Amino acid sequence: MDLTMLYRGPLASCDYDCPYCPFAKRRDSRETLRADRAALERFCGWVADQPASPSGGRLSVLFTPWGEGLVRSWYRRALVELSHVPQVRRVAVQTNLSCRTDWLAGADPEKAALWCTYHPGQTPYDRFLGKTREVAALGVRFSVGIVGLPEHREPALRLRAELPEHVYLWVNAAEGHTYTDAEAAEWAAIDPLFAYSRHPHPSAGLPCRTGESVVSVDGDGTVRRCHFVPAPLGNLYDGSYRAALRPRACPLAVCDCHIGYVHLESLPLYDVFAGGVLERIPAPGVLPAGGPGGP
Repeated sequence: MDLTMLYRGPLASCDYDCPYCPFAKRRDSRETLRADRAALERFCGWVADQPASPSGGRLSVLFTPWGEGLVRSWYRRALVELSHVPQVRRVAVQTNLSCRTDWLAGADPEKAALWCTYHPGQTPYDRFLGKTREVAALGVRFSVGIVGLPEHREPALRLRAELPEHVYLWVNAAEGHTYTDAEAAEWAAIDPLFAYSRHPHPSAGLPCRTGESVVSVDGDGTVRRCHFVPAPLGNLYDGSYRAALRPRACPLAVCDCHIGYVHLESLPLYDVFAGGVLERIPAPGVLPAGGPGGP
């Protein structure tokens, strides 16, 4: 059986101070950074040590740090090294793309991928766009996104016009923000999949792949079904989580984060993002003709 792991260690520091993020400009202590590095290296070692499954089961990993991981050498190294592990199908990371990009030349472009977010006001537009062009030149798959705030509309339109047509530009509904139908239509003209982000998804009692083929792992190796359900399933390093993997319904009333609701079986998103669930890249032919922002 294939297994997807969302890894989140102790790291909670970021080089940006976005007003919509609780971890803006937070600084981790040296002790926390050392612990985060050790935890990540332990996790990567576990992944590398897993035997190839006779049935063809493979691992996929998405790094979802609270802060910005790629400004830390150990996250860059982890992405490169795991991309060369035979039993790894895909390794991806959520990033603001503030780091340099030359290290990606060492990654396997068939496996490594980036989930990039542009934060207007935190970095010059041309610098961010230049970073995306560097990643594209290295042949690494990536998506680009932005938070759907009114002041972000013009930068989003500019990104859509200047990114290559094949690069998906997603828009996340801003937390706590209510969109009129007219506003939602404007964002949908940029991201045809915006409707999935606009409202939280009812999830109570509905089947979800988390806890069966998708799990969350923290720095201590505690395995949970996802980042949003705190009950532990066991531990990665003693193998106790394996006995808990099974189909199960969501215990929460709603799911309002893409890394959660993408796994709901009541939604068609595994078909929408087939081959690119971790890096948030839609399958070929899913988006309208004329490119991701086309009619």
